[in-house]
Amino acid sequence: MKVFFFMMELLLSLLMSIFLIPNFWLFQWFFFFSSFLFFMKMKLSWFSMISMFFGLDYFSFFLILLSYWICSLMILASEKLYKVNFYYNFFLFVMVFLMISLLMAFSSENLFIFYLFFEMSLIPTLILIMGWGYQPERIEAGMYLMFYTLFFSLPMMIGIFYFLLKDSSMMFYNIFLCKNWFIYICVNMMFLVKMPMYFLHLWLPKAHVEASVSGSMILAGIMLKLGGYGLIRLMKIFPYFWFNFNLLFIVISLVGGVIISIVCLRQNDLKSLIAYSSVAHMGLVTAGLLTLNFWGLIGSFILMLAHGLCSSGLFCLSNINYERLMSRSLYINKGLLNIMPGLAFWWFLFSICNMAAPPSMNLMGEIFLINSLVIYSWISMIFLSLISFLSAGYSLYMYSFSQHGIFYSGLFSFQSGNYREFLLLFLHWFPLNFLIVKGDFLMI
Repeated sequence: MKVFFFMMELLLSLLMSIFLIPNFWLFQWFFFFSSFLFFMKMKLSWFSMISMFFGLDYFSFFLILLSYWICSLMILASEKLYKVNFYYNFFLFVMVFLMISLLMAFSSENLFIFYLFFEMSLIPTLILIMGWGYQPERIEAGMYLMFYTLFFSLPMMIGIFYFLLKDSSMMFYNIFLCKNWFIYICVNMMFLVKMPMYFLHLWLPKAHVEASVSGSMILAGIMLKLGGYGLIRLMKIFPYFWFNFNLLFIVISLVGGVIISIVCLRQNDLKSLIAYSSVAHMGLVTAGLLTLNFWGLIGSFILMLAHGLCSSGLFCLSNINYERLMSRSLYINKGLLNIMPGLAFWWFLFSICNMAAPPSMNLMGEIFLINSLVIYSWISMIFLSLISFLSAGYSLYMYSFSQHGIFYSGLFSFQSGNYREFLLLFLHWFPLNFLIVKGDFLMI
């Protein structure tokens, strides 16, 4: 009964926030306030507040908290929509719809309800990309996102009904071990596309590059985590495939991570570089989860949280540049240390977080993942060392190319960072670097 009232409290608060839509900043403040209220509900037990369909455990709680936090920062980053009056009322309505779908997806314990809200979260994301994206190619990017996800989601329905017939239940904790390789493929391909695994990643750079800053933030911060969350929930029922199918996907993820890291080194589009680096990081997460050991589980989860904050912060920085220079090209985004020294400092902080330097959570997650993958197979050390080296390489390339050198001669007038932008960047960076102080709690 307790969780029923708690879920109703969260849902009603989100629905009532629709009345605050005419006041942009009051709505943004309300989202921040909601994230702190949700944080205060934290219980230190593994499973807490379990009801018939909804409940929060350690993974759900942190991912819902991350969703609230990123959604608050998305509104803070989208001030330009409010200034130019570009359908910001509809934008805030889409935010409410998106947050409700994420809340229900992460807190559901029923596989069908999880699937339903997993798919529902696709609609507001598509609206954000196609409605507030910058280039005409956003229509194509939206179609890529839609068809990749839907094509691999339909076989998941077969898996759900198979579990219903086999186990007479669709609850995560009532599904027994499965030995059917076809169901393994049907169920997990949806999550591997969402992660996205190499070979299935082509929708992601396209969607990121064409989306507005809010679309990129929600894609990097939350949408990729839905795939990881699904694997966390369902991978335990497929232990029989630990050394055949899982091995295949781990090899693809690690080799793909190396290839994507090399691809990052020859990007000339700032957003494209950050998007490809997301694929490399999430490849590590996928590989860690598929090892089916405790190190991999906790490492993947920590890296998912860290990547959500770090990648979202980098997209905010690239958008701050875009609003001033009207270009994402690295040939124009040059020498910014000369004209925006304050923002160059934030570029440095987020670049070193992206390469997993201490004291960021990225480092903690990667240490766990390296342990889990080396335990699984010592040969993975070769790919892990290459991924670590190349991630430092493309992070330094991004920082040095954008901040050093002679700035673009076509600049006429210029404004450095303002208070809102520094606050936005600080609210990404602070939890990313200070949650490691409570690293023992993240290892529960």
